[in-house]
Amino acid sequence: MASRPKPGFFARMGGRKTLAQVQRETQTSELKRTLGSWNLLLLGIGCIIGAGIFVRTGNAAALHAGPAVLLSFVVAGIVCAFAGLCYAELSSTLPVSGSAYTYSYTTLGEFAAWIMGALLLLEYGLAASVVAVGWSGYVVSLLKDFGLIIPPQLTGPAGYPLLKDGVQVVIDGAPVFTNFNLPAFLICTVLSILLVVGVSESAKVNNAIVAIKVSVIVAFIVICGTTVLMDLPARIAANWTPFIPPAEAGEGHFGIDGILRAASIVFFAYIGFEAVSTAGQEAKDPKKDMPFGIIGSLVVCTVLYMLVAAVLTLMVNYKSLNVPDPVAVAVDSMGPQWAWFAGIIKAGAIIGLTSVVLVLMYGQTRIFYTMARDGLLPRIFSSVHPRFQTPWVNTLTVGLIVAIAAGFFDINILGDLTSVGTLAAFAIVCLTVIWLRITAPDLPRGFRVPFGPVLPLLGIGSCIYLITAIESKVLWFFAYYTVGAIVVYFAYGIHFSRLQQDQDEMPGPDMGEFPGPVVG
Repeated sequence: MASRPKPGFFARMGGRKTLAQVQRETQTSELKRTLGSWNLLLLGIGCIIGAGIFVRTGNAAALHAGPAVLLSFVVAGIVCAFAGLCYAELSSTLPVSGSAYTYSYTTLGEFAAWIMGALLLLEYGLAASVVAVGWSGYVVSLLKDFGLIIPPQLTGPAGYPLLKDGVQVVIDGAPVFTNFNLPAFLICTVLSILLVVGVSESAKVNNAIVAIKVSVIVAFIVICGTTVLMDLPARIAANWTPFIPPAEAGEGHFGIDGILRAASIVFFAYIGFEAVSTAGQEAKDPKKDMPFGIIGSLVVCTVLYMLVAAVLTLMVNYKSLNVPDPVAVAVDSMGPQWAWFAGIIKAGAIIGLTSVVLVLMYGQTRIFYTMARDGLLPRIFSSVHPRFQTPWVNTLTVGLIVAIAAGFFDINILGDLTSVGTLAAFAIVCLTVIWLRITAPDLPRGFRVPFGPVLPLLGIGSCIYLITAIESKVLWFFAYYTVGAIVVYFAYGIHFSRLQQDQDEMPGPDMGEFPGPVVG
C-alpha cells in the first residue's frame, strides 16, 4: 500500500483536526458527565469572582481611571459579551476539553492552535499568579489584625518600593524595598501539590465556597453601601470629584484614555466564563448547558463588579487603592468598631481567591495535557501518575512557573501580561466563529451568535483596540514571548505533532472530576 505524500510546509502548519476526530475524543473520554447548567454557572462565577473584585479594581482605579473605573467595567463587560457569545457557540458546537486551543486546532489549524496554547499560558498561568499576589495581600492584612506580622520585605515583588497608603515607606531615612512575596509563592506551591494528589470535592462543597464569596461581596455592597449613602454628598465631594480625573502625563493616566487603559486591566478578571468551556467533556448537555453557564456567569459578575467599584471608590479615595487588597483597605477605613466585619471580608476574600487560583491552575494543566497528547509538547506533560491519576509532571511544572511569577514579579506587570494574552486569545476565538461559519455552515450548533458575523467582528476589533491601550513595554515583552513561542513550534511542535505523523489521538486516562473547589 502506497504511503500518502508528505504535505508541504504551509499545509503542515494549517493541518486541522477533523470534526470526526474531535467527536471521537469526546466519545472516548472517560471523564464523567456530572455538570449541569447551574453547576457550570457556579463554576464561572466561582472563577470570575475574586481576581477582579478583590485584587485588580484598586490598581486600575488608583493608577488609571480614578472613580471612573466603574465605566471601565462597563467597557470590559461589553467586550467580554462579544467574546462570550462566540465561546457559547463554539462550546455548544465542539464540546471538548482543551477550550480555545481545541477550537483553533479544529478550525484554523495547528499553527493557530499552538499560538492559542501559548496565549492560554499567559491567560491562565499568569492570572493565577496575579490572584495569588492578591491572596497574599489579604492574608498579610488578616494576620496583622491578629498581631502576626510578616516582614514587609517578604510580601512584595523583588526590587519594588514598599508602599503604605500610596506613599513609599522610609525607615531611618532610607526607602524600604520588597524582595520576595513569600505567601504568594507558598499558596501556589501548596495548591499545585493538591492538584497532583487529585483533591476532589463534591458539588455541595464547591457551591458552598461560591456562596461564601458571593455573600461576602453582597455584604460589602450592602453594609459599605449603606455607610456611603448615609453621607453620600460629602463622600462624592471628597472621592468622586472629579469623577473622571484629568489626564496626566504617561500612558493611560486618567481621562478617557485612563478609562480604556483600566478596562484592559480589569478585562482579565472575566476569564472565568472561558474556564467554563474547559469543562466541555464533563457537561451533561453541553449544547444547552455551556451557553447558559458562560453567558449567565458573565452577566451576574459584571453587575457585581460595577456595584463593588462604585462602593469601593466612594468609601476611600482612589489614590489609596494601589494595593493588592483594596477591599480590605476600604473596610478598614470604617474604624475599629467594624473590625469584626473587616475580618469576615478578609477571610471570605482569602477563601475565594484560593479557589480561583486552584481553578486557573487546573485549567492550565489540562490545556498542557491536551497539547502534550497532540504531540505539540513533550509527551511527559501528558504522563499520568499511576496512583493519583493526574498529570503530575505537567502540574508541578505549571505550579513552579506560577509560584515564581507570583513571588518575584509586580502585580501590575503580571496583570497586564494576563490581559494582553486574554484579549489576543478572545480575538482568535471570535475569528474562529467566523471561519467555522464559512467552512462548515451546516454543522449542528446548539447556540448561534446573533447578527451573523457582525458581533464576532466587533469582538475582534474591540479586543485589538484594548490591546493597544496596554503599556508599550508590556506589548514589547508580549511580542518577544510570541516570537519565542513560534520558534519553539518550529523547533519541536511541528516535528512531533501526532497530526503530522498521521497518528489518531488515543483516549486519555480517567483523571476524575474537577479537583478542589471546581464543581464536581
